[in-house]
Amino acid sequence: MRGFTNLSRALRSHSSYSKLLLLSSVSTGGLLVYAESNIEGRKQVENNQSVSEKKRIVVLGTGWAGTSFLKDLDISSYDVQVVSPRNYFAFTPLLPSVTCGTVEARSIVEPVRNIIKKRSGEIQFCEAECLKIDPENNKVFCRSGINDNLVGHNDFSLQYDYLVVAVGAQVNTFNTPGVMEHCHFLKEVEDAQRIRRTVIDCFEKAVIPGQSEEERRTNLHFVIVGGGPTGVEFAAELHDFVHEDLVKIYPSVKDFVKITLVQSGDHILNTFDERISSFAEQKFQRDGIEVLTGCRVISVSDHSINTKVKSTGEHVEVPYGMVVWSTGVGTRPFVKDFMEQIGQGKRRVLAADEWFRVKGCSNVYALGDCATVDQRQVMEDISVIFKAADKDDSGTLTIEEFRDVLEDIIIRYPQVDLYLKSKHLLEATDLLRDSEGNEREEVDIEGFKLALSHVDSQMKSLPATAQVAAQQGTYLARCFNRWEQCKSNPEGPRRFKSSGRHEFLPFRYRHLGQFAPLGGEQAAAELPGDWVSMGRSTQWLWYSIYASKQVSWRTRYLVVGDWVRRSIFGRDSSRI
Repeated sequence: MRGFTNLSRALRSHSSYSKLLLLSSVSTGGLLVYAESNIEGRKQVENNQSVSEKKRIVVLGTGWAGTSFLKDLDISSYDVQVVSPRNYFAFTPLLPSVTCGTVEARSIVEPVRNIIKKRSGEIQFCEAECLKIDPENNKVFCRSGINDNLVGHNDFSLQYDYLVVAVGAQVNTFNTPGVMEHCHFLKEVEDAQRIRRTVIDCFEKAVIPGQSEEERRTNLHFVIVGGGPTGVEFAAELHDFVHEDLVKIYPSVKDFVKITLVQSGDHILNTFDERISSFAEQKFQRDGIEVLTGCRVISVSDHSINTKVKSTGEHVEVPYGMVVWSTGVGTRPFVKDFMEQIGQGKRRVLAADEWFRVKGCSNVYALGDCATVDQRQVMEDISVIFKAADKDDSGTLTIEEFRDVLEDIIIRYPQVDLYLKSKHLLEATDLLRDSEGNEREEVDIEGFKLALSHVDSQMKSLPATAQVAAQQGTYLARCFNRWEQCKSNPEGPRRFKSSGRHEFLPFRYRHLGQFAPLGGEQAAAELPGDWVSMGRSTQWLWYSIYASKQVSWRTRYLVVGDWVRRSIFGRDSSRI
């Protein structure tokens, strides 16, 4: 206490020192630095300069990838700034449940500032939208969307040493006329809330006296475009909402309700196992949900959609009360502009390597739905791989020489491992067998090319799902945490085109399974090991996993509480 009193006197007598102390407190927390400086301005400035040498990471986005990155990042070595137009993280797999009141919107969101609390430092957050990335000057330009009536500027810029782009993607309308003007989407919490209000509006409109039966049928016709997991789950949630809750309070119009699912492919849930796709179609048929497969939406007007049947070429006009568009994702405008600047303008999605470095920008990383991993092909490097393995420069490769580089090949090119599993090969050296299956002692370059010529056929793009984005964020945080250690002691595979090794192991996605809730307390799931599960027990498994995956105990409690409330009291039909 006496030391603090003496310090206060010194500050009053030397005003310049108080400025130094303020600067120190902003950067490092202050009093300790002030005491160590022995109240010498020169040492104080030197200390602040050393603090400013911390590399600055700017993170764009607070979705699954961005939040996972921030949660696992050791910020003691970095100055971290986060920019996002929303100040919360949303558990997006439960958005379909929000549309019908099974779960409340606030139960699946967690404020970003709660998530980024760190003991070892501080993460700065700005609620704003990124407008442009300037890779030449390492700068991002942003604009706040907060009420313009407040004083101060909305536009600002941030300098970065490393940029992490994790902004997700926007809805892909495929340039279909009328979609943006007349359709609902299901990407954000606000979208789910709008859908919930519109469903109630459709029922309230249908019970107004003086309407014809045709008008009531039109108002209560709900159309979902897209037969993927989101569209199917929303159709199931809407069916349960209607038949478990709304028909009880709107009994006069219960016979006019219709739900239609429009899918351009031959089956719904076509990314799942065929057994799950078939099970879902059969259940929807029993529930009275109309599934129109092989139909493509041509245009959308204010009261109808125009579809084209692929098999016959026939155009069919379908009247509706509400349309939900759920057909995939597209690139955001500022990401597209960034792609033009770095020579990726002809691509549809931002390309990054296996370490998530954006191709063309060594200090920019891209995660989640906004980017795709451009996996290196084996055949692109086949000559340098052969040369690296051929230690004696004999022009041929022995089995032992191939084994020496095999581990590095499998790590660097994961499609090799996938190919071995697809062909049920026990060892990678079986690739070098001749056409009759006999072992060979050595192969030349042409034989080596032939042996690996079909490996790249196993390359697959990662799906745009929450678990992919979360794993990517965790992986990149680990790389930043181990940066200095791996510079001196690389852990990655051999560099076949040059000497040395890669600093980090490339990202390897681990599929943990996927669920498709189908309504009526039934769900389907693909689990690791090619297991398929369907029925009521799978729905309870879905409950337990989704509760455990919540980002905090607060949201976990709220979500479970909403499920219990719904089972006892039903869903709330108030239009709020």
